Amino acid sequence: MGSVVAFFIFIMYLISFQEVLKPTTLKLVKGDVTLIQQTCKSTKYYDLCVSYLRSDPTSLKADTKGLAVIIVGIGMANATNTYSYLSSQLLSSANDAATKKLLKLCSDKYSYAYDSLQASLRDLGLASFDYASIHLTAASDYSNACHNAFRSLSSPPPPPPPALAYPAELARREDALKHICDVALGIIDLLLAQE
Repeated sequence: MGSVVAFFIFIMYLISFQEVLKPTTLKLVKGDVTLIQQTCKSTKYYDLCVSYLRSDPTSLKADTKGLAVIIVGIGMANATNTYSYLSSQLLSSANDAATKKLLKLCSDKYSYAYDSLQASLRDLGLASFDYASIHLTAASDYSNACHNAFRSLSSPPPPPPPALAYPAELARREDALKHICDVALGIIDLLLAQE
């Protein structure tokens, strides 16, 4: 019985994902390398955008909205991987209450970032580009909230506890998510301009 439910959920996921990829009333040209390059020129991180899209073979057949969907999916993968990383770090710092508190807060923030990216994906499917943009901005802000928590808890009013350094790996992941969100926002701005 459980496998039937799991299969049903999987089918529903595929159907909902296909809804996201349906073309809108916008006249968008089917994608190719030229469309990828033109689309990425509208983003803050051209090279990163091209690299991400070229790594996904479906991008060659995607329209501009489809390219945005691909980038948001990459952001969702980043948020999920960072959440898993933080969960593993949380287990290894079981005796340090301050670090454990920060890692828990950060894992929550990356979970919220994932939720925001998922909402953005849904908004793209509905051609609600303004809302997609708002959710992408929120996803980026959640990763920043994690960084700010380390900063504020490592320098409270006297007497300060031992400083808690922001882990380099977490900083790298935060930057990656912010850049992914910036790329997606650039593509959405292009979609808004085409409306």
